[in-house]
Amino acid sequence: MKWIAYIALAAWPLAAQTPAPAPKAASAAPKAATPARVNVPRMPDGKPNLNGIWQAMNTANWDLVTHGPSQGPTAYGTFLTTPPGIGVVQGDAIPYLPDAAFKKKDNYANRWIADPELKCYLPGVPRATYMPYPFEFIQSANGTILIAYEYAEAERTINMGKPTESQVDSWMGWSNGHWEGDTLVIDVTGMNDTSWLDRAGDFHSDALHVVERYTPMSAELLNYEATVEDVNVFSRPWKISMPLYRHMEKNARRMEFKCEEFAEELLYGPLRRKPVGK
Repeated sequence: MKWIAYIALAAWPLAAQTPAPAPKAASAAPKAATPARVNVPRMPDGKPNLNGIWQAMNTANWDLVTHGPSQGPTAYGTFLTTPPGIGVVQGDAIPYLPDAAFKKKDNYANRWIADPELKCYLPGVPRATYMPYPFEFIQSANGTILIAYEYAEAERTINMGKPTESQVDSWMGWSNGHWEGDTLVIDVTGMNDTSWLDRAGDFHSDALHVVERYTPMSAELLNYEATVEDVNVFSRPWKISMPLYRHMEKNARRMEFKCEEFAEELLYGPLRRKPVGK
């Protein structure tokens, strides 16, 4: 039996030196799923075709945050009553700096005479998107994009080339755009401090910076997001989001709403030497 022991002892070093099987390599982390391409009309370059008449269906123009109904000037009965609505602000609160919060309250108290919308001033961004009027995307085959609004015939051309800066502040600002997949991203700067964000007196300064995102969800539906930043008014950036619906009527079109003539008496009537009706 000794020879068996000798064989076992002789074999032991060989067994001890035999390398253990290499551990299996950890499987690679699963790749993030690529979002499925939405079945929407497309331009020759493959980008979503946004041409058409679109409109928000909410009460954001009255108040961006959740609100109940409120009485307007009593002389007009229900005509100027604010309807209730669900907010479109993420977190349902706008993060005002302390001093700016006081100005917002003052704006609200004077909204029936101070809101720039009363005077047919251009609405600014993002308010132009959720006013109760349709707007139109005009998108050319070479990638140029124009957004034309019914209210006050406001419009803006989206620069889809190398980003450029505004030479002067304006009501509608300066828009640089690019595509991230199927999402149209528009970076807006160069806005003046005169427009409001809604009829509730939410406002901004000339440091306003808005980044919009238009994402097709179907041929008739866009998801709209806008991140709002203004270091002079808000303590941090905040976001709004809402659906935008394409008008599908056979005769859908953007009408002309030249509201300037309807605001002339409000703006200049008090300057008449002899008031109207006297």
